[in-house]
Amino acid sequence: MSSTHSLMEVFGEEITGSGVALKNKSLKKDIINQLDEDGDLTIADLSRELNISTPKITSLVNELIDEGLLQDLGKIDSTGGRRASIYGLVNDACYFIGVDVKRYYINIGLLDFKKHLVSVHEKIPYPLENTQQSLTALIDTIRNFIKEQGITKDKILGIGINLSGRVNNITGYSYSYFHFHEEPLVATIEQELGIKTFLENDSNAMAYGEFAHGVVTNEKNVLFINLDYGTGSGIIVDGKVYYGKSGFSGEFGHIPFYDNEIICGCGKKGCLETEVSGQALLRKVKEKMEAGAATILTKNKGELKLEDLIEAAKQEDVLMIELLAEMGEKLGRALAVLINLFNPELVILGGTLAETGDYLRLPARSALNKYSLSLVNNDTQVKLSKLGEKAGVMGGCLIARNKVLGKMQ
Repeated sequence: MSSTHSLMEVFGEEITGSGVALKNKSLKKDIINQLDEDGDLTIADLSRELNISTPKITSLVNELIDEGLLQDLGKIDSTGGRRASIYGLVNDACYFIGVDVKRYYINIGLLDFKKHLVSVHEKIPYPLENTQQSLTALIDTIRNFIKEQGITKDKILGIGINLSGRVNNITGYSYSYFHFHEEPLVATIEQELGIKTFLENDSNAMAYGEFAHGVVTNEKNVLFINLDYGTGSGIIVDGKVYYGKSGFSGEFGHIPFYDNEIICGCGKKGCLETEVSGQALLRKVKEKMEAGAATILTKNKGELKLEDLIEAAKQEDVLMIELLAEMGEKLGRALAVLINLFNPELVILGGTLAETGDYLRLPARSALNKYSLSLVNNDTQVKLSKLGEKAGVMGGCLIARNKVLGKMQ
């Protein structure tokens, strides 16, 4: 029996077999999840953690080895007596794909069974538009990535796709992009690719990726601010993504902060996103340039993109530094609202705009200190994303993995 078939036998939703077979299936799932949580363990460790007899654990571990899901990693050092063998998951037993869809490009990666990101393609050109052509291009990009990996498709157990806007991660519907049919978007993609697919809001996926493998250490209550063309947030409460009733929580950018008469992408006026976002920054740069402001961006003959602005900031362009300071102050004031509400341990600034580093973070931190309650913000750190472009890919992979393994992220 192949390792992927064995894994689906253990974690599949179908209830088949006799009472003993079902019990063994449940125990195997417990063993895999214990190794997933704690890393490589001995038979004695597993017996103690799961409160199962040593002979039973030994029998099940041997079966999982025969099925290609576990491996004997050799003997561990011992202070006396026989040295025990240590067991762990098999890296290439199966894989998961994470697809992070941006406005002008896609990041996509392959995660193995032991949560190693073994292959990543960043910034694959792609225009995100609410059209069938754009959806087809997305599916083709995933299909091409799979072909390039040199592994059989049956070893890929799940695909996690991150999209901006309103996404219901339970039903698999996207209400901002590709809402063309009565069936959920994940069903359309699964039909094309033949692989179980899951949908996630991009900010939630980035938040979870950063929480699991990024800048987070021991913190359990974390806010991730996604600063891209739009502005979103992912909320981690007690180590889990907080979704709200319909999965639409975290729409930080659509808090009505301003009386500025600027129409937001959501169709309403005065949203935070109209002043604090990549789109707002582009608008302000163009206004300043039309007014004759000096900037190295005047050398750019094509349509300005967010990456151009970030590169200008890295080259210490005075206009960009000034505009980022203004935006950072507004961001910090808005963060003060979230800090006072959630009292988090950590706020992470991520997304494309976070690549400007302290030009944005320091004025945001200063404004946060000014506008939030001191007893609250004293307990809150503000850090930049560690994973950068890989945050969404890692989050998409891990969320797909958790769904297949029956683990709640």
